[in-house]
Amino acid sequence: MTQPQPTGTDYARSEHHEFLPAVDQALHDANLQLALVNLGDTLGTRNKQALGSLPDKDALRQRARAIKEAALSRLDEHLVTLQAAVERNGGQLHFAADAADAQQIITGVIQRAGGRRVVKSKSMTSEEIHLNHALEAAGCEVLETDFGEYIVQLAGHRPSHLVAPAMHLTINEARDILSADAGQTLPAEAEALAAYARTRLRTAFGAADVGISGGNFVVAETGSVVIISNEGNARLTTSLPRVHIALVGIEKVIPRFADLPVFLKLLARAATGQKMSVYTSIVSGLRRDGELDGAEEFHLVLLDNGRSRILAGPLRESLFCIRCGACLNACPIYRNVGGHAYGGVYAGPIGAVLTPQYDGLVPNQHLPHASSLCGACQAACPVKIAIPEMLVQLRDQLHAEPAMGGKLEGFAYRMWAVAMRRPALYRIATWLATRTIGRLGKRWLARLPGPLHGWTQSRDFPAPAAQRFRDWWETEGQK
Repeated sequence: MTQPQPTGTDYARSEHHEFLPAVDQALHDANLQLALVNLGDTLGTRNKQALGSLPDKDALRQRARAIKEAALSRLDEHLVTLQAAVERNGGQLHFAADAADAQQIITGVIQRAGGRRVVKSKSMTSEEIHLNHALEAAGCEVLETDFGEYIVQLAGHRPSHLVAPAMHLTINEARDILSADAGQTLPAEAEALAAYARTRLRTAFGAADVGISGGNFVVAETGSVVIISNEGNARLTTSLPRVHIALVGIEKVIPRFADLPVFLKLLARAATGQKMSVYTSIVSGLRRDGELDGAEEFHLVLLDNGRSRILAGPLRESLFCIRCGACLNACPIYRNVGGHAYGGVYAGPIGAVLTPQYDGLVPNQHLPHASSLCGACQAACPVKIAIPEMLVQLRDQLHAEPAMGGKLEGFAYRMWAVAMRRPALYRIATWLATRTIGRLGKRWLARLPGPLHGWTQSRDFPAPAAQRFRDWWETEGQK
């Protein structure tokens, strides 16, 4: 294994396929390590405590999983139901095949409405299609209104966590970013920084033409978009501007309103350790006669962008994800390298599964290996997604990729295959190993020779036993 070399890429600002250099940089970033050090003790601990205190949590998680499985199995029917419901509510449903299609649909809606000033609530789906860049290229002024997203936007960074987009920054770094926007030095106190952002953003809400939101769930039978937040910005985004556009992945559709409470009980606990998020907004179309707020025009954009292909494949379970971020908080890899090292929009264990499927396996070849397979991610997941199993499947798929044919690795596997097909040769090889390395009296090897040295750079290799099992069995096992 060779040492990763610096490439000059700004990983906080640019998506990339440079996992190893990005990890190396993250591990030597003192501020990032300082920001990451409390993740397990804050969000991770809260997630465990909140889910642990939930009565019948296993039954509830299993129920959520079953709803997701059933919804995806009949997604075509639910989409037809959803379209009828949205139109019944006075809205318009758009199907976007890919990112470019979604960008075109949304910019078209804004231009036809004569809008220019756009406020957004937090949406990883909009990050996935790089919506802000497309809107700015079309002449729009775009402002993120989630506090973390606002800081990240001012810094020109990418979100580094599904629910805590600015968690890679220390409070002093956040203070410096907001002070530059304010034109004065703000105190490094969370309350003071939030107060500045609140004042700044309230003005923007009042002046906005268009509000763009994501959606945690979309209920097919009612045509409702469900948005969960803690800051109230999603409610202002969807109710003050005269046009509301919701951008949601097709996997977020659930069939019935009665299914929603199951996810509401799980999502807040898994995301932030709360019993319930502060705001749960359920938007069902336009403002009705007599209502004081709400959009005059409503558009729901359903994004495919590879999801149909994933749905038909062996890793369809990855579409069960409800974007709570619990697997990130539990993952020992994420807690050491943060989100920007992963390269794509989605970080952590679920990102290591999703990004290769959306962006290609070969350019993201290191992501399936960015896991110890300890199972902490699956244990933390509120819908019990078998993330370790899917990472192993991706590793297996890599062996079938012609571009991944490493000479040394290929030679090692061929020799292993030869030995496994010939019992006599296998016996000779194990006899030699136990009579040589095994008799050195070491249980672990600290350094392997030659190119194999990379394996032992950060961990020991188990030494062969001093005696083969078959030899022990012949002398001791028969007693």
